[in-house]
Amino acid sequence: MGKSKTNKFRRPQFNAEGLSVTAVKEVEEDHDEVCDGVDSPAGELLEKLQSPSADVREFACASISRLVQQSQTIPGFLQRDAVRRLGPLLLDRSLAVRETATGALRNLSACGGHEVCEDMVKQDVMTPLTALLRECCAGFETNDALSLKGQKNTVEDVANEAVNLLWNLCESSSQALSMFNKAGILDVILQCLERHTHNIKLALSAAHCLHTVTEDNAELLCSMNNAVLGTLESVLLSSQADMAHTLLRTLAAGSVWNLKSSLPTARQAQTLNALMATLSQCLELDAGTLIPQLRQAEVARSATASEAGDMEDHQAAAGNMAVEEMDEEEGVGPRTNGKATKIDIDFSDLLPRGKEELREATALLTAQQTSLEIIVNMCCSDDPSDDEWEEASSSDESEMCPDGLSEGNTSLLSPLCLSAEIHGALINHNIPEKVLKKTQFPISEAMDVCRHNPTWKILMKKMHRVQYRALTCLHNMLSTMDAESLGGAAALQAVAQHLSTLVFSAPEIPKEEEFLEAVTSAMRSLLQIIAYMKIPQCMTPQQLMSLSEAATCCDVVSVRVNALAILGITGSTLAKEKRTAETLQMIGNALLKVATKDANLVVCGEALDALFDVFADGDEAERAAENINLLSALKALQPVFKAKIRKEGKGKYSPEQLCVLDNIKVNLRRFIGYLETVVKK
Repeated sequence: MGKSKTNKFRRPQFNAEGLSVTAVKEVEEDHDEVCDGVDSPAGELLEKLQSPSADVREFACASISRLVQQSQTIPGFLQRDAVRRLGPLLLDRSLAVRETATGALRNLSACGGHEVCEDMVKQDVMTPLTALLRECCAGFETNDALSLKGQKNTVEDVANEAVNLLWNLCESSSQALSMFNKAGILDVILQCLERHTHNIKLALSAAHCLHTVTEDNAELLCSMNNAVLGTLESVLLSSQADMAHTLLRTLAAGSVWNLKSSLPTARQAQTLNALMATLSQCLELDAGTLIPQLRQAEVARSATASEAGDMEDHQAAAGNMAVEEMDEEEGVGPRTNGKATKIDIDFSDLLPRGKEELREATALLTAQQTSLEIIVNMCCSDDPSDDEWEEASSSDESEMCPDGLSEGNTSLLSPLCLSAEIHGALINHNIPEKVLKKTQFPISEAMDVCRHNPTWKILMKKMHRVQYRALTCLHNMLSTMDAESLGGAAALQAVAQHLSTLVFSAPEIPKEEEFLEAVTSAMRSLLQIIAYMKIPQCMTPQQLMSLSEAATCCDVVSVRVNALAILGITGSTLAKEKRTAETLQMIGNALLKVATKDANLVVCGEALDALFDVFADGDEAERAAENINLLSALKALQPVFKAKIRKEGKGKYSPEQLCVLDNIKVNLRRFIGYLETVVKK
């Protein structure tokens, strides 16, 4: 069904300059009042943008940048045409004004969401932004000289704000992405990326942006050439050991994967190996050990710099507030068929100065989450069909991209041989083993370090997020890789024991929705393989029933569907064994309850599908079906289910879902017929 876009993670930027906390509170109190004139903070600041004084313009931009972090103030600025009034300042003669004006628009795009980004693009913000980016890159050499002289605002600072604004817009607006393609500013992003040896902050912004614009962007593929791929490969092969460069290499690996169809045949094996090595090295790092070490290093460094304590306290307070607000806003992106959708989780710009260790810890967790998301997509089962790829590979060469990059490009990285080549590379780099390690709960020592320090507290959620992505990764690997390549029966039993420990070791089953979605997906895939291979498994039906009860109370549809599928797999296996009728009755009653009472038709359909599997055959199943009056229950349910599909179907469900529901409706009629013949025996 494809990939769904998610809201970009909101990263409001806090500037040292700007309005006081009191001024921000005044805006919060007055945000419901609509004022057409300039007699308001928004109106006054927008008027100051026209001041002949660069200092006044800079102050106004910085203040707007702070104000738009309060989402309720954004409509007031938009009503007063803030985008068109800030746009020309991107090319102001003052570098400081350029930087703060771009930062204000960046915050507006980050805090305003998709609709605001679309509106910004309609108001032609891309025109001055494109010009600014080109000027920045042309001025990088001059910038190096200015940096040596210690000038506060440099071209690279401006470029960093501009690249982040571009990233926000392209992730939220298809029109912005199309304009990016047509404007030919890929080379600008690459120039920023190439400066990673001495400006990692700018390079990371460029890498995030490139990772976004290369995803599912067929139009951009025709802009690819050997220079682009060469730049990415040089980043992959860089050797700096800090966490920022680890994240940079990971993002470059993601971009290479997005561009895999552009790789020339001669370079595919080498590039694939570099990509896998990058992901493997990233996952090899132990966040549970490194985070306490980084925190200890921060404490030791702070003790030697206590003379700057007052300033650090002030900056830390601002940083803590920003981090806490982001922690509340951070959302979870939906996945389709196990394919991860990216959410921006980089908040390093928010951190106060002097928080290098926290930046390192953040970069580490972001890199590991991104690595796992790349592997999720590598093992995703919703790629185009073989026929579609065969058709694409045989198309007219005149339609191919320049530099011959597409010639023969189906030999290694296309889905036609994904299982053989990509999965082979995953095994060679021990990726499954490293993914399984990341599915463990975060180490308590690292969690305690973060729990007891306000600025580090947000990392707790990020450590859990790595675990959730690893579980999704495990699910996809189980779904697409053969059992032998995963280690055979013994390894699968060990995975089952591990998942059992994750879910059942605590007094209560965890209720965190994202955890439940990931772990039930992994368990569903594993149990399917175990059932097919007839491997004994360690989870008892009673345990799986308790998981199902917890999952069916969850608001997330996919969690409920997974739980029902798990019951179906378990029941169909038990139906082939002796003296299991009582357990089958328990499973049957649970499935019937969901089929008759769940408000979502997809969940009801999954419950019915599971019932068909459990009671399809066998003496134990027949005895259990009779004891729970399954035939009469399904006869009563049949007209209700049909009526629900007719009444709710077209308005609430996709064509694909309706097709599945129609099949279940037909199978329900046939299954009732089967049960009637059983009763007559």
